[in-house]
Amino acid sequence: MASVEPSIVDPSLRDQLDIVIPTIRNLDFLEMWRPFFENYHLIIVQDGDPSKTINVPEGFDYELYNRNDINRILGPKASCISFKDSACRCFGYMVSKKKYIFTIDDDCFVAKDPTGKDINALEQHIKNLLTPSSPFFFNTLYDPYREGADFVRGYPFSLREGAPTAVSHGLWLNIPDYDAPTQLVKPAERNKRYVDAVMTIPKGTLFPMCGMNLAFNKDLIGPAMYFGLMGDGQPIGRYDDMWAGWCIKVICDHLGLGVKTGLPYIWHSKASNPFVNLKKEYKGIFWQEEIIPFFQQVVLPKEALTVEQCYLELSKHVKEKLSTIDPYFTKLSEAMVTWIEAWGELNAPDSKAADYKPSRSGTRTAK
Repeated sequence: MASVEPSIVDPSLRDQLDIVIPTIRNLDFLEMWRPFFENYHLIIVQDGDPSKTINVPEGFDYELYNRNDINRILGPKASCISFKDSACRCFGYMVSKKKYIFTIDDDCFVAKDPTGKDINALEQHIKNLLTPSSPFFFNTLYDPYREGADFVRGYPFSLREGAPTAVSHGLWLNIPDYDAPTQLVKPAERNKRYVDAVMTIPKGTLFPMCGMNLAFNKDLIGPAMYFGLMGDGQPIGRYDDMWAGWCIKVICDHLGLGVKTGLPYIWHSKASNPFVNLKKEYKGIFWQEEIIPFFQQVVLPKEALTVEQCYLELSKHVKEKLSTIDPYFTKLSEAMVTWIEAWGELNAPDSKAADYKPSRSGTRTAK
């Protein structure tokens, strides 16, 4: 394994990581994850009807925010947080006070590796985040910082220090993350392939980011993890994580940060309705043929040195270049600015945490 600088960081990150879960239902799935999640703080973002009671299993340390809380905390800026869409999860990123975030969907269960052992997805994400990435030159043995791997012959020594890892993108067994047309032509297809690999996505290469099994360093890339305007009142859905992924990759490339993909796997238990998905996606399916070239060609100014500065510059480009596709992108570009403003207010050193209390919370059971 390539050498990594010694660190005094607790490898479990128990006091430095929050788990963010968007949901509209009771969180019984947490029982399966209890061995892996019970020592961490959960931020639950309840979507839909705020009067509905979401049951959380006893023994978890959590705070739960609903739409009323979002409106109360953000005021007029709450307009940038999607409603009736899992994109609402990014509110959890905003209120977290931890350095690292892991987000997971409530239909994602514990997967097993080829030996039948339960996979601790969170542990693997942490390993990915705490070791460097290699975005500037591809290593054919994939992640050189994993146990049993290293840089191959011909890899430049000047690049072996790597880059800080901002994002760890995990995958899924069972139900693949397909778009609606693919779902319709392959309704019975299941992903049974377990590939024991982690790799850095090369600089200059975009990727389709899935938000159901994702971790990131909030200090490095948090302000760019905005999942856009989706769901209720919007002309598009199921592109929230895609949008965030395109934005973070452009910014990571600009700032010299890394994005990893591969392990860990989760078990995606439930296939969503392809006809409902098609209704949500159909404009995005057309629009992405213009959106992706936009992100491939956009250049951020060298004066943009922070994630916030990069994101505001990106919002200007979105308004200028993508609004010709549909007026929605003017609205989205303005929401991007609102998001950064709200992020700054809630994450300022002098922000009053007491003002951001959730409607419900729970405490870890003492052992």
